[in-house]
Amino acid sequence: MKNQIISLAMIAGLAACSGGNPFDVVETEEVAGGETDGDGITTDSGVPPGTVSPSAGSTVFRSEPLSDAAGAENYGNGFANSVSYNSADDTFTVNNLAFDGDSPYQRGTIVSSLNEGRFAVYEAEDSATDPIGGGAIDQLTYRAVYGVSRNRTDTGIPTTQFAIIRTGNYIPYGFGGFIYQRDETVTLPASLQAGYTGSAGGLRDFKSGGGLQYTTSDIRISVDYDDFDDGAAVRGAIENRKVFDIDGNDITSEVANQISEGLTELPIARFVIGPGVLQESGDLVGEITANYTDVEGNVASYETGNYYAIMSGDNAEEIIGVFVLESASQSSRDTSGFIAYRGDVLRP
Repeated sequence: MKNQIISLAMIAGLAACSGGNPFDVVETEEVAGGETDGDGITTDSGVPPGTVSPSAGSTVFRSEPLSDAAGAENYGNGFANSVSYNSADDTFTVNNLAFDGDSPYQRGTIVSSLNEGRFAVYEAEDSATDPIGGGAIDQLTYRAVYGVSRNRTDTGIPTTQFAIIRTGNYIPYGFGGFIYQRDETVTLPASLQAGYTGSAGGLRDFKSGGGLQYTTSDIRISVDYDDFDDGAAVRGAIENRKVFDIDGNDITSEVANQISEGLTELPIARFVIGPGVLQESGDLVGEITANYTDVEGNVASYETGNYYAIMSGDNAEEIIGVFVLESASQSSRDTSGFIAYRGDVLRP
């Protein structure tokens, strides 16, 4: 079944919630280190497409696997295959998405950032102009979430960064994609354990009803470098999860109550612990589950999905990545980017 376009009301312009930011220009095709494959690669490790044969000493980029089979359930994934940021005018350019305007995405008006300003939000134009007839052509509701590390390389660019692009105008899920990358090398510890804390911000779209929402959360990650023999053990929790409508209103309690009567918070999502998660390049890929207890005391599944990440730094000081969680009961998908730093104390 092909994706069907649905109509949504466009957002009215309001003053931005925050000012400029220090983001530098991002051009994934230029900053990615080593050989790359534009059509993507498939590996037994489950690492997303991007840099071919990466190492701990190379820069790396990863992108959402392309799903271009019209009958596939996730048709539209990975179409946003290249992004760039222009710090001079605070705009964001996305390649390979139809009806997302003729100009770069502008900084969000009603919602300009997520998670206390940690991640920037950009909006595609709501209309384009026919240069011959002069008429306005309605565009689709695309949003981009962009995050960069607080750390910088020797050349002044962020050591890590991510971008997520989704729309709420299709049934089932529409065209979009995500990209994350490391513009630094990594030295992985040989033993002992390390703890990381950070934040996440992303977009929530729907399989059967259309619509687009924003999400935020906190993330905790622990790594045991001593075991397993086949890669380190990775443990993580995505908590303090919140959902906002496209106008920025907090609807977390409403969404939670739809999951199960009496719930006021979204369930914590936890990493599944197992071997083979950490690659020598610093790539991390694993599963996530989120369960809740209903009013009768029964444990039920809410979401399942995966996290895709990569470590960076001389002492593996940070982890950047994306997690994708789908809920069968709410026909929803949360695609969020996160950045976590080693040794940080999570805010209250």
